[in-house]
Amino acid sequence: MGLTVSAIVIAILVGVPLGIVICRVKPLRKVILPFVNLVQAVPSMALLGLLVPILGIGSKPAIFMVVVYSLLPIVKNTYIGISTIDPVILESAKGIGLTKNQTLFKIQLPLALPVIMGGVRISAVTAVGLMTLAAFIGAGGLGYLVFSGVQTVNNSMILQGAIPSCLLALAVDYIFSKIEIAVTPKGLNPNSSKKNTTVLKVIGSVVVIVVIFTGLSQGFTNKKDTITIGSKNYTEQLILGNMYADLVENHTDLNVDRKLNLGGSSVAFNAIRSNELDMYVDYTGTILVNIMNNKPVKDVDEVYNIVKKNMNDKYNLSVLNPIGFNNTYTLSMMADVANKYNINSISDLKEHSDKLVLSPSLEFENRDDGLVGLKDYYDMNFKSVKAMDGSIRYTSLKQNEAQVIDAFSTDGLIKKFDLKILEDDKKFFVPYYAVPLVNNETLEKYPELEDVFNILTGKIDEETMSELNYQVDELGKSPEEVAHKFLLDSKLIK
Repeated sequence: MGLTVSAIVIAILVGVPLGIVICRVKPLRKVILPFVNLVQAVPSMALLGLLVPILGIGSKPAIFMVVVYSLLPIVKNTYIGISTIDPVILESAKGIGLTKNQTLFKIQLPLALPVIMGGVRISAVTAVGLMTLAAFIGAGGLGYLVFSGVQTVNNSMILQGAIPSCLLALAVDYIFSKIEIAVTPKGLNPNSSKKNTTVLKVIGSVVVIVVIFTGLSQGFTNKKDTITIGSKNYTEQLILGNMYADLVENHTDLNVDRKLNLGGSSVAFNAIRSNELDMYVDYTGTILVNIMNNKPVKDVDEVYNIVKKNMNDKYNLSVLNPIGFNNTYTLSMMADVANKYNINSISDLKEHSDKLVLSPSLEFENRDDGLVGLKDYYDMNFKSVKAMDGSIRYTSLKQNEAQVIDAFSTDGLIKKFDLKILEDDKKFFVPYYAVPLVNNETLEKYPELEDVFNILTGKIDEETMSELNYQVDELGKSPEEVAHKFLLDSKLIK
């Protein structure tokens, strides 16, 4: 609610003046209207990705994104509402000696308010839906539940986020409908009453309180002795992010701000580079190929040494000791489909790939250490490639809309769907050992954190990580609960 109200208020404060300006200054009309139209064509996720290096993660880029997308109906409706007023009325205002500003505030804006409020109402409802994307950049909100549910094929969790979002959208629409009635001049609305004015005052007070509370709460979270721990947007990352947060809270006096469920490697890495994150877990293969743009290297120790040196020298980041498991890429199929074609390895898959549909994750489809390199390395082409993120691709396997997907070797959904993992018989995939990636400035400020982050060194193997993921993906436990219980059972926290 805080994020949505803040975005709507800012959009109104920016959009209405812009609409007034383009009514008065015609040359600007040719610049502002095409711009607000153009913004609507930019994919929201792309805009968020571009904003992370500039505004960081959290509420700021989320609010900025929603404000930008909300401008079009507000600006256009303001322009239309003012420019379509009967010229006779404006001539009358001029005839009784009103200045331009007096005409604007006493005649044009009151008459245009119903049209302006129509645009505001559209923007407000749209803002609620757009704000669910804030979860991808660590701003939280109901989107966190929606996207976590999608990742884990948990319809209950999806509904826990989606239903309140729908109710909030309906509430926002109702509130602005009342505001629309309240601000409409009595001459244009015979049903207007003192009651509507009272409603407007109450709503205005609530809006002010919410905006102030949001600002204060953000201020209190930025404490001096708080470190920010992030994660990418899938089950394993959520579990590991919560583990490290619990370790810091248990072994130090520091507070932890959990910015989990960030939208992929690029968002998380850009966040730690811009000091928006102090630490998150990444994988040696991902750092080597996807971040450093280095050629694949197969030797485990060599990969670790390369990424450790490069991160320190080039980005002022420390790669700490490996957690223990290798979460390498794999290709997986439903067992009955694999048996039908007698496919046990990726080389076997090559012989039948032209008859099968691959449904990879979006990141895997575009990576050199993913589908781009794999197709050349094994010389294979699929019947079609339908990329999609999260657990949806597992559902596509079950429904036979796709026959092959990429997966991680520790995915809990592999066990849940009883999939067959294909052997990488030609050893294409590089090692993907999980490692803590920490900002050097953070370690200099809090040197005790290095020992805390290294508590998990060698403590989690592939089988253990897979079981932890399974507890979330299939048994419906929360990542926070699973992470905390593992640390307690392993006597790593008290």
